[in-house]
Amino acid sequence: MATMAGMSAPFTIAVVCTGNICRSPIGEAVIRDAIADAGLTDRVRVFSAGTGDWHLGEDADHRALSVLTQKGHHLTDHRARRFAAADFAVADLVLALDQSHVDTLRRLAPDPDAQEKVRLLRSFDPDREDDEVADPYYGDRRDFEISYAEILAAAPGIVAHVRERLA
Repeated sequence: MATMAGMSAPFTIAVVCTGNICRSPIGEAVIRDAIADAGLTDRVRVFSAGTGDWHLGEDADHRALSVLTQKGHHLTDHRARRFAAADFAVADLVLALDQSHVDTLRRLAPDPDAQEKVRLLRSFDPDREDDEVADPYYGDRRDFEISYAEILAAAPGIVAHVRERLA
């Protein structure tokens, strides 16, 4: 897609969990930083959203923010939002955190091409033991650290995938 200035629109990644306050904000920050480390910031955009509306307008969970800060990431001005069917028009890759998100997103997709954009985030980690990032919401800080580690492990594969798509 080209803009009026003739520049290509950025490759856009959406990271989606349930309420957009725990896993997907962690994913947004981690992937955005991995994209920056790869020198692709000017060509790739990352945002996060939820499949539900329980936390619309809220900041990320304080435990998610604490883990991100401790690990050197920054997530500023985050406000939980719901992923809408219209988001498929801008997203090139939709990363779901668990299978329920995949199912919800594929039902929401307006067409088969949009459905094909939906992938489990952990599918990009070749050493994964599970395909899902468990919801840390009802857990403690350790659960958020586990979610962070699982997302971080998938980041290099996501960057490699984006590089291939941009080539």
